[in-house]
Amino acid sequence: MLVFMNVRCHERGTKQTAFSSKLLFELLFSDMAERIHPADSPPESLASDQFSGQFSSGEFPRKPTPPPGTFVIQVPKDQIYRVPPPENAHRLQYLSRKKPNRSRCRCCFCSFVAGILILTVVAGISASVLYLVYRPEMPRYSVEGISISGFNVTSPSPISPRFDVTFRSQNGNGKIGIYYEKGSSVDVYYNDLDLCNGKLPAFYQPAKNVTVFKTAVTGEKIQLMRSMRKEMIDWQGKKTVPFKLSIRVPVGIEVGSVKLGTVNVKVNCDLTVDNLTRKSRIVSTKCSHDVGLWR
Repeated sequence: MLVFMNVRCHERGTKQTAFSSKLLFELLFSDMAERIHPADSPPESLASDQFSGQFSSGEFPRKPTPPPGTFVIQVPKDQIYRVPPPENAHRLQYLSRKKPNRSRCRCCFCSFVAGILILTVVAGISASVLYLVYRPEMPRYSVEGISISGFNVTSPSPISPRFDVTFRSQNGNGKIGIYYEKGSSVDVYYNDLDLCNGKLPAFYQPAKNVTVFKTAVTGEKIQLMRSMRKEMIDWQGKKTVPFKLSIRVPVGIEVGSVKLGTVNVKVNCDLTVDNLTRKSRIVSTKCSHDVGLWR
């Protein structure tokens, strides 16, 4: 069976066009005809004369009619050249316009994260080097003495107590000095009642130094409940009157001759005295401390 394939290209219509090369078609057709019907084909000389005669007279051979059973395939032009449809072209333009913005934002975010990581690593390395070189130690604090006045627990009238407290600060660092700056606070509590408040003096403590200093904390018109007065009388009989001492002080750190910064030191002491007079003595004391970066 002889099979003919005719490719038709159309643009918005169904116009039929012929093959671009009549000569190629004629040669192909003649060759296929020779193979299918070799007995009916004319001699080569006759076919050549007919072919040359047709071209010499300006006539082209007619397009043969496909025999029955032949399939004609029509392929649209847009599918041949693979031209994308308009909606795909718009989508491509939209996506190509969005990608640069995403890439720019992604690059900025990555740069920011990388900068934070680099700064963190540098800060960690610097802190490690300083620690290995200077070996910093936390100063030690204690209460060495106390004098109490203004307490009259037998009267229901308000009291104005006064505590003269002697502190001891020990800086055991060999290369680090400490600045005790202004803005400190000292409070004395009985249970949860704030009896007195005051502040520490500002001074500088060099490396490998022990400093003893005094401070006075006072209160005015403090009204004690009857139960509190009774408790204090009982504690005096046992010579174990409990108080709580709270200290907050901003401290500057000096390494060599360079002042690095300021931290907030918090000292809490549980204090027990034998009586509420000027000659009171400390029975027991226990202090704890903490350091914060912010006040």
